[in-house]
Amino acid sequence: MNLDFLKFWKIRDPGKAESMPSPTDPEWERALINRMAAEFLRNQRRSRRWGVIFRVGILAYLLLLLVIYFANGFSDSLSTTKEHTALIDVDGLIASDTDASAERLNAALDKAFETDQAQAVILRINSPGGSPVQAGYVFDEIRRQRKKHPDKKVYAVCVDACASGAYYIAAAADDIYVDKASLVGSIGVRLDSFGFQKAMEDLGIQRRLLTAGAHKGILDPFSPLSEQDRTFLTGLLDNIHQQFIDAVKQGRGDRLKGGDELFSGLFWTGDESVGLGLSDGIGNSDYVAREVVGVDEIVEYSTKRDLLERLTDRFGTALARGLVQMGALDRLPALR
Repeated sequence: MNLDFLKFWKIRDPGKAESMPSPTDPEWERALINRMAAEFLRNQRRSRRWGVIFRVGILAYLLLLLVIYFANGFSDSLSTTKEHTALIDVDGLIASDTDASAERLNAALDKAFETDQAQAVILRINSPGGSPVQAGYVFDEIRRQRKKHPDKKVYAVCVDACASGAYYIAAAADDIYVDKASLVGSIGVRLDSFGFQKAMEDLGIQRRLLTAGAHKGILDPFSPLSEQDRTFLTGLLDNIHQQFIDAVKQGRGDRLKGGDELFSGLFWTGDESVGLGLSDGIGNSDYVAREVVGVDEIVEYSTKRDLLERLTDRFGTALARGLVQMGALDRLPALR
């Protein structure tokens, strides 16, 4: 065996003052192999030890998530043992994959209406709007629950913003309360896109888009928008806008004091919205629970994504959303 290798392979145990076997020892090869085997076993044990620590850490993390989840559920069940005002947050973008999705809001509404101790329901809204479909689902569910439980009132309380799709939801409530500086209204529909055709021509870039269907590439930002397509899209937006207008008129009725400007997409301060009939008064959720409902005990019924779901959403859903945005359907109409 090469003596240079022996000089390099100086394996020592920190706890023992052992030296390498001498090459003059007739058993030096066996001793060296034994030392190498012992070092390999120590490394294996060290690797297994870190593997166990890692697995225990993961298990502890999962157990912590379970404790948090069940602790929240347990605290909610304790809070519903006496009369209270149910509170549901409509916070952020109204879309299918957010805390303000129709699935989560409708689940919270159903729980609040079915709980006998809940004397009324407050929707605390702070949202710029979002999907007209999701907003419509929630609007219809509020109307259904109000018809099913006529003695249980629903109040919308607007915080910073109650605009577009968020106001769509608020319009289903019995009454709407705002802060004097809240932004309220924006009853309209928008469809966003870009047009890069001129830039491509200047750069000498040729667009090659193949479709099966004459209008399949209608919102392609690198292709021209024909008048026929523009007319079609305008009609589509007008249709959704009219659905929005009908819902607001159904919810607000004769309380609306303004004219067509109410449905132009403009928005107003809370103070102004009261005068226009878009809202009914000034007050926050505590005020409504205490002075309007008469039950100042508030219990939150909001159904939000747990921590684990938020983490997985950053990986899985972000990837799926990126893939979807490669097609035209990422530019769907929005109430915001």
